Amino acid sequence: MSSAGLSILRLTFLGTSAAAPTLHRNVSGLAVKADADLLLFDCGEGSQRQMIRFGTGFGVAAVFFTHFHADHYLGIIGFLRTLGMGGRTESMTLYGPPPARRVLDQALHLGVERLAFPVDIQELKGGEVIKRTGYSVRAVRVDHRVNALGYVLEEDTKPGRFDLEQAKALGVTPGPDFGRLQRGEAVTTPAGETVRPEQVLGAARRGRKLVVSGDTRPCDSLVAAAMGADLLVHEATFSDEEQERALETRHSTGREAGRVARDARVARLVLTHFSSRHDVDPKPVLEQAKQEYSGPVEAAYDGFVLQLA
Repeated sequence: MSSAGLSILRLTFLGTSAAAPTLHRNVSGLAVKADADLLLFDCGEGSQRQMIRFGTGFGVAAVFFTHFHADHYLGIIGFLRTLGMGGRTESMTLYGPPPARRVLDQALHLGVERLAFPVDIQELKGGEVIKRTGYSVRAVRVDHRVNALGYVLEEDTKPGRFDLEQAKALGVTPGPDFGRLQRGEAVTTPAGETVRPEQVLGAARRGRKLVVSGDTRPCDSLVAAAMGADLLVHEATFSDEEQERALETRHSTGREAGRVARDARVARLVLTHFSSRHDVDPKPVLEQAKQEYSGPVEAAYDGFVLQLA
């Protein structure tokens, strides 16, 4: 059956460390394969090497920055230069909260050579939606020390399942007419009867929903945006013992990430952005999240690949 939406929705974690790279973890970067599109959510220093290491390819269509602390965007400078040297000619769009235009324009012009391909910089505010083929990306205002966004990637609604036997019973000729019905068009049978899509299609199905928190304190806006999501990727920089530090730096603990997942009733939670204290062993952060959220929860690591069914 043909359908709207995406056949592939796959995440590859390029960097899962907070603030600075460690021996085991790079700084923030997440590659999302959405059918033919490859998207980046943040591009910390060294992200391009991680893309080589983990086999994502360099065919990036767009980059969505959560904010402009250095560990989330400095990698874009070298990455764009590498793409230019590799012969890229198609345009790329960079999205982010203000001051995206100023910061990214400076990054683009660092060095003497002009880029060989066009780059479009677009500033986003919470609530703005970027529509792409088969899905959309919505910006969500979150609570960090600087202007920051989370993102909701939501697949288009899928048509209901096609009832092959019912279509045949109604006299529809197998072939192109089946496709027309699945696309929402009425068809006429050889006997002259009109068959409408609702006669052979089940109820429309909600598309998959992925939410990326970026750096943030727990906030109502993110809970609302993540409601019912198939997957929430939430920062979990600290453990309970570092609660004061979390408040001071406007980050979240694992327990707080678990509460967001619980309150938003998400199907699955993945924690990322661990402080160096939890570099080798994020288990305390993970266990505290599990005390608040009863669904499946995992601690991401560099190279972790997750495919949404």
